[in-house]
Amino acid sequence: MNTDRKLLLPLLLVFLILNGFFLAGKSILDKWHIDNYVLIVANCILLLTAIATFRMQRKALQDKNPNVFVRSVMGSVMIKMAVVIIAIMIYRFALPQQFSKMSVFAAMILYLIYLAVEVKVILKLNKSSNV
Repeated sequence: MNTDRKLLLPLLLVFLILNGFFLAGKSILDKWHIDNYVLIVANCILLLTAIATFRMQRKALQDKNPNVFVRSVMGSVMIKMAVVIIAIMIYRFALPQQFSKMSVFAAMILYLIYLAVEVKVILKLNKSSNV
């Protein structure tokens, strides 16, 4: 469990840094017509899905069959994409007057940031388990 905390630290740091920017940089985001609250919610959703898929991939990494890990990576990408699409649809239909395409675009950039951090952590975990 202690190694889980150590491995999840990069995800938590990204979460805290981004939320700090979203709260402190509201005036900068407003210039781009980006709603900072949408980004904070997207950041929370992406953190939770990243933690869930990380646990799934970590469990698959312990399996002797390498195909299990490949399937878990593909499954995690599909899960994250489905969660993001559902969140965008909820945002679009729940708040049609406040819908901001720039906010959605910025949230997709957050998705890429979390994807990069998660891949880095999984590769690090894979290297340490192969040694």
